[in-house]
Amino acid sequence: MQEKEAGMLGRVNHIAIAVPNLAAATASYRDVLGARVSPPQALPEHGVTVVFVELPNTKVELLEPLGEGSPIAAFLEKSPSGGMHHICYEVDDILSARDRLVAGGARVLGDGTPKTGAHGKPVLFLHPKDFFGTLIELEEV
Repeated sequence: MQEKEAGMLGRVNHIAIAVPNLAAATASYRDVLGARVSPPQALPEHGVTVVFVELPNTKVELLEPLGEGSPIAAFLEKSPSGGMHHICYEVDDILSARDRLVAGGARVLGDGTPKTGAHGKPVLFLHPKDFFGTLIELEEV
């Protein structure tokens, strides 16, 4: 097992891109870029449908809105053609990472309780204003 340096972050798990049309985005990554893509997966708890583009060193998550009040819908209103939505980093222990971040002044979105993410593992999101305009997702591995 590779030891992490002083920080809590592991590798980049995925970079998420919000898209207005998941089928078209999937076809573009698959047919134009030649990437391997997963079947669509609905995540009602997060208000999105996702497809993962599998790369040798990480994944790209394509997201489209699912249901009323999807956080992706508001994002796409501001950026109708889509764009980078968040970056997901792996952590060994999501609860200790959360506690360390909160103690350092970072804001965790929601009530601070991890939800189950697309990979069936606990995830949390950190407020983008605390990280230079970037929404950060943490996933326990």
